[in-house]
Amino acid sequence: MCAQPAGWLPYDAHMNQAAFDAYLDANRERLLEDYKDFLRQPSVAATGQGIPEMAALVARRLASLGAEVKIVPTEGDAPPVVWAELGPADAERTLLIYNHYDVQPAEPFDLWESPPFEPTVRDGHIFARGAADDKGELVSRIHAVEAWQATQGALPIRIKWLIEGEEEVGSPHFHKWVAAHKDWFTNTRGGVIDGCLWEFGGFDEKERFRLSLGVKGICYVELRVKGVDHDLHSSLAPLAKNAAWRLTWALASIKDIHENILIEGYYDHVRQPTPAEEEIMREMPFEGDQEEWYKQNWKVDEFVGGVHGYEALKKLLFSPTATICGLTSGWQGAGTKTVLPALASAKVDFRLVPNLTPEITLDLLRRHLDKHGFTDIEIEWLGGYRAEICDPAAPMVMAATVAARRIHGHEPIIDLLSPGSGPMYTLSSFIGGVPVVCAGIAHADTRIHSPNENASLKNFFAGIRYAGALFEALAVQKK
Repeated sequence: MCAQPAGWLPYDAHMNQAAFDAYLDANRERLLEDYKDFLRQPSVAATGQGIPEMAALVARRLASLGAEVKIVPTEGDAPPVVWAELGPADAERTLLIYNHYDVQPAEPFDLWESPPFEPTVRDGHIFARGAADDKGELVSRIHAVEAWQATQGALPIRIKWLIEGEEEVGSPHFHKWVAAHKDWFTNTRGGVIDGCLWEFGGFDEKERFRLSLGVKGICYVELRVKGVDHDLHSSLAPLAKNAAWRLTWALASIKDIHENILIEGYYDHVRQPTPAEEEIMREMPFEGDQEEWYKQNWKVDEFVGGVHGYEALKKLLFSPTATICGLTSGWQGAGTKTVLPALASAKVDFRLVPNLTPEITLDLLRRHLDKHGFTDIEIEWLGGYRAEICDPAAPMVMAATVAARRIHGHEPIIDLLSPGSGPMYTLSSFIGGVPVVCAGIAHADTRIHSPNENASLKNFFAGIRYAGALFEALAVQKK
């Protein structure tokens, strides 16, 4: 996928992979129990359950590696950030690792085959909330540092590690926190960090290892409208404004039945993929088996607009969206209730492509609603991030690719970006252009955010080996 740049030493110039692997085999059960300890501790950002305890657990475990650890507050009672630094202070290379210690709520509990915070191993998989997202990723990297130190000696790189506690609720305080501590995000010489290992990643339905180089952005809002003072008898509809209809008309003005977004100026900020990005997308497997896998999984005959193959992939990655995530108004219980609702609300997310920012989206949405006579529609911003794409020619990408070849035995698939979102811009362009790579342990049926979230133990231990190999691959680049 990427040609090896000049100045790279042979991959295995230093690392004793056999000793590293033997350590994992000898300590397998202890490492697995350590993993389970993380999974037993609830840490639900949406409710605050277990957040202080989880932050303390993460800090203790990182300190056990010899790291300099700080639990740093955000605003008010928001979850703190755990910050750690370890490895030689004069190392030639510095790696930033981003993880989060919070998890999604586990409800509905009755759909779990085993309790969500009682990790259970079945058929080679461990089931628990956070098994993959993101405690499995976090613990695999902690174990990689431990195994390296036990078998290779001092780390070959400097690691700066940021573990936040509110990623699952949109990281509302994250950007401001990073801005306040921006001087922490430098390499050992005060320059730009050499690369960032992001929190997620893994394998597709054919067990091919994939590296992602970016994420879409997002702007998440709630639209609200009030028609009358209180719910009325529906017979009064000839005279009283119906909030549900009012909101429906406003939503219909945003998108037509052909899936075109009608917000004036929205598409003016959409950047088309560059030739280099198009080349990567054309090499990403999507046609054939993978396309059919999505359709069968979703129980549909075709994608929206009838697109397929490369055009479907391009639309997925480089088309902005406007999605109604939920609607609330009036009576929704069993049976009938003849009511004219006074209030109506909708949760709407906009997935954003490069150059289309949350700020621009909010401004265009407000202008659009006002222009079409919906000045009474209130917009509450619930959070958002900018899109971010790493340069595919960055040395960090090569290091991640070389490590994948070594550990997984095949060329990784390079995904230009994930259609999902996260605060990657903040740890990339915002702090000086740090190249970011997503690489992890998830598999096609990991079920993150769903009941029965799970991780393959095979992938978990491979993830430990991969992180160790990445430390080496990044370190051996010549100056």
